[in-house]
Amino acid sequence: MAEMKFEEALKKLEKLVEELESGKLALEDSLKKYEEGIRLSRFCHKTLQAAQRKIQVLAKKGEGWELKPFADTQGE
Repeated sequence: MAEMKFEEALKKLEKLVEELESGKLALEDSLKKYEEGIRLSRFCHKTLQAAQRKIQVLAKKGEGWELKPFADTQGE
């Protein structure tokens, strides 16, 4: 799943949710889709966490510049 792109994984996850919500699947099929959905959800979550760690905002501090993680700048 590492070679999968985030957008592709998210689209697959959305499709799985629709299929599960339809109520038309047998129990065994529902369980398989649910397990796949959990894997996709974890992949998306890890991908988003990695992206958040990469996002840094330059903020002026005194006479120099300081790199701040994105989360530290929210609410400013």
